[in-house]
Amino acid sequence: MAEGRLKIVVFGSFNAGKSSFIQALDPRSRHIEASSQEGPTTVAFDFGRLTVRDKSVFLFGTPGQERFEFVRQILSRGMDGAIIVVDATKGVDAMTRYFYDQVKALGVPLAFMANKCDCPDAMPEAVSRDLPGETVHPISARSGENVHAALDAFVATLTAR
Repeated sequence: MAEGRLKIVVFGSFNAGKSSFIQALDPRSRHIEASSQEGPTTVAFDFGRLTVRDKSVFLFGTPGQERFEFVRQILSRGMDGAIIVVDATKGVDAMTRYFYDQVKALGVPLAFMANKCDCPDAMPEAVSRDLPGETVHPISARSGENVHAALDAFVATLTAR
């Protein structure tokens, strides 16, 4: 960890809410997107910054499609922590498991954000059940519910190391 700064990379499947999560934390965040049949999608990265616990936190959101593996590898260099956003209406899918395995292999601290918990069909408890022993924060990136508290809790674990 650089003095006073943290680089946190945000992973997640397509449409899990990574861009919305970063935007909820930093309304002035930037992202590079393109249109797809499913709507706008990140094709390079999202970038946001804010101060948490007297640390400058730099958030880098990665694209969720398999074809952007090279972008994720570049953005992952030098990360102090990783967040994996999970769509709580769909649960833990194969891509989420892939991200989990990759981050675990690097030995980087991580936390999960169970997003879309404001939706009627959300199952944050199923996400926790599928990821035993991992920290899972229920959030709603769209409304901003619990996003700051969840990031604060994760940053606290990083600064305690």
